[in-house]
Amino acid sequence: MAGPRRRSREIALQIIHQMDVSPELDPVTALSRYFDHLAAERGMVVDEEDDRGLPPPRIDRALVEDLVRGVNAHRVLIDDRLAQLSRNWRVERMAVVDRNIIRIALYELEHCQTVPVSVVINEAVELAKRFGTAEGAAFVNGLLDRAVTELDVRR
Repeated sequence: MAGPRRRSREIALQIIHQMDVSPELDPVTALSRYFDHLAAERGMVVDEEDDRGLPPPRIDRALVEDLVRGVNAHRVLIDDRLAQLSRNWRVERMAVVDRNIIRIALYELEHCQTVPVSVVINEAVELAKRFGTAEGAAFVNGLLDRAVTELDVRR
């Protein structure tokens, strides 16, 4: 089972993906829809055991909200950075899952100083392995390696 922070990144990815394919959807509404409906249906908010006796998956709601709101607030700059890094790929031509994983990672690299670079990259690659295409993990890893070098991120 994924830990609370990884599970929170998975949820943020799902919400950001939904906002990407439905541009009229704002972060407040998207977060509300998730936490008011989907999370409750999936047993993520209720502190009860599931039918196998397991506790509900733990999530860090503050992390989910920070990632969703942060990516949304900085999306233009993140997409500019993504376009510069991806030299041979236009952002809109990238796989939706891959570009949103990279958006989250770029946001964390530039705005979440307490998260180690290795964690940001590892979490992004794991998301790509779980939700993306076979080539997605390598693409995400390569692009984020370039981002760390070009942004000169050290922590």
